[in-house]
Amino acid sequence: MSLMSMTALELGRTIQAGEASAVEAVREALDRIQKLDRELNCCVTVDGEAALKKAEQVQRRISSGELTGPLAGVPAAVKDNLCTEGLRTTCGSKILKDFLPPYTAEAVKKMEDAGVIVVGKTNMDEFAMGSTSETSYFGPVKNPWNTEHVPGGSSGGSCAAVAAEECSFALGSDTGGSIRQPSSFCGVTGLKPTYGTVSRYGLIAYGSSLDQIGPVAKDVSDCAAVLEAIASHDPKDSTSAAREDCDFTSALVDDVRGLRIGIPKDYFGEGLDGEVKAAVLRAAEALREKGAVLEEFDLSLVEYAIPAYYVIASAEASSNLARFDGVKYGYRAKDCGGLHDMYKRSRSEGFGPEVKRRIMLGSFVLSSGYYDAYYLKALKTKALIKQAFDRAFSRYDVILAPAAPTTAPRLNESLQDPVKMYLGDIYTVSVNLAGLPGITVPCGLDRSGLPIGVQLIGDCFMEKKIIRAAYAYETTGEYRRCPMAGPQEEGACRKNEQTV
Repeated sequence: MSLMSMTALELGRTIQAGEASAVEAVREALDRIQKLDRELNCCVTVDGEAALKKAEQVQRRISSGELTGPLAGVPAAVKDNLCTEGLRTTCGSKILKDFLPPYTAEAVKKMEDAGVIVVGKTNMDEFAMGSTSETSYFGPVKNPWNTEHVPGGSSGGSCAAVAAEECSFALGSDTGGSIRQPSSFCGVTGLKPTYGTVSRYGLIAYGSSLDQIGPVAKDVSDCAAVLEAIASHDPKDSTSAAREDCDFTSALVDDVRGLRIGIPKDYFGEGLDGEVKAAVLRAAEALREKGAVLEEFDLSLVEYAIPAYYVIASAEASSNLARFDGVKYGYRAKDCGGLHDMYKRSRSEGFGPEVKRRIMLGSFVLSSGYYDAYYLKALKTKALIKQAFDRAFSRYDVILAPAAPTTAPRLNESLQDPVKMYLGDIYTVSVNLAGLPGITVPCGLDRSGLPIGVQLIGDCFMEKKIIRAAYAYETTGEYRRCPMAGPQEEGACRKNEQTV
């Protein structure tokens, strides 16, 4: 069994037992990146020399007994909108193509404190604006299950890298489904925590009231362990929550007896692919057979989530991205005719079409005469959506739904119709608007062999409930390696029974 075919926790135990070293693990990850990434384009930046040097340092600390955590020595990747000191951070944009941050994001620092080794920065939709990972200045990411298809977005590079076994796990960010949707498309597990659980310090902002960092991994156990490592109260982030219940691995229990699961009828209507619907409902039935109590209900307001989200997210983006003006850092246009021309040309040349579209939309809805008609109305809708979830969680512990209406579309298909691409987020954006936690777990393949994911949503700060439900479901199936990861190895396709 190769080191990269192991889960992160399996690899951590193997390194702690002295059966492999952190250096060997990192070297194998780098070899796989070199072998596969010319085709997949998962990584924007890889510093192999620095990663191997770090692995040597970590291994010495493991050997001396200083580092004993479950993730020590494990190679991971980081989405390229998380700052890493001295390592290029681009946000998938020309305007930041040479940016070297002077500090490291708090979530990445917490991960490194646990002994994790960063092997690369993963490709993404430019400034996380997209659902396919095709809007990157550095070219599109391809799905390792079928390279003619997208991996989803905007954390497509992170999800594809985990699926292709270029790393043991990865960090992504989720503004409207950007961890959960690509996890579904790539056949991996992705967890978006409650807003405020993970520090956003060092995350280059898209929508500040919606963004949240979370893990992408092979299974639920890995996601729980990574979240446990990176969750913390951070005074440098004013939205960071002081939580005392971050022992997420304690929820890895195969027991859902009596767990009340709501199935929103609104999520299973028009627009949902038949194969996706069938796979998600089979997952629901598997949980029922394990003792969960399932009930259909009307969530309501689903049709308003997409417009509300894109108004709010675009408004916040237009404000957040105003800092990229060519003055202090980032791309600057040459031979400009004065300051105003420099601003205009730097931004026109530095941003891609999708980012420009959202900046203009955001500026429009915030402008005089349109603020009340659009932005204020979207904020009121956001509040109503939160109230609808509050009513639902007064009756249910977990909500079960699809992660996306279809499996992964073909490359270049979505960019032809941006509105259609936006509608693909219909099952994920409400979670961000309400600040809730959500997890996506693989639940089957369609007739073309593309993965399908089931989404489990919890109330605020109730990650343990969705982890418990996801883990229980996961034990009913087997982990499927994608074709690009190589042939199925003994032990790699197994019931997921590991614990921390």
